[in-house]
Amino acid sequence: MNYRLLQTFLVAAGLGFMTGCQTVESRIKEKPEAFAQADLATQEKITQGIIEIGFTEDQVYLALGKPDQKRETRNADGKTATWVYNTYYERPTGTVMTGYHRSVYYDPYLRAYRMYYRPVVADTYVQEKEERIRIAFQDGKATVIEQAKG
Repeated sequence: MNYRLLQTFLVAAGLGFMTGCQTVESRIKEKPEAFAQADLATQEKITQGIIEIGFTEDQVYLALGKPDQKRETRNADGKTATWVYNTYYERPTGTVMTGYHRSVYYDPYLRAYRMYYRPVVADTYVQEKEERIRIAFQDGKATVIEQAKG
């Protein structure tokens, strides 16, 4: 395997991850007018990443960031927007043998080069996704907040 290529890929992925991440501060700089319209208690909650019933969509965005999914429901009472935030992680599933690593060494007794093969193993993981928070908005304000426990 080409380790230089793997190393380059990992560095590029890390830089992409770091530049793609948003913080509360960067979102406040993105929407300063929405932050300025909130009272001091609400501003404090936003900076801590806390949301409550009655928060506007902009205030929830400032506190939690862009949702993983946006859904819209229409019924007799009107439209309801639902934002879903997920948690992504890798779950280990075991170890598999991926092949053999060949080592060449000089045997002074036989005065010849010899090869030694040893098994190479790798840990395997599966990508998992869990719904963390679901927020329902009616008339632009949060009316329901569902949060997973544990």
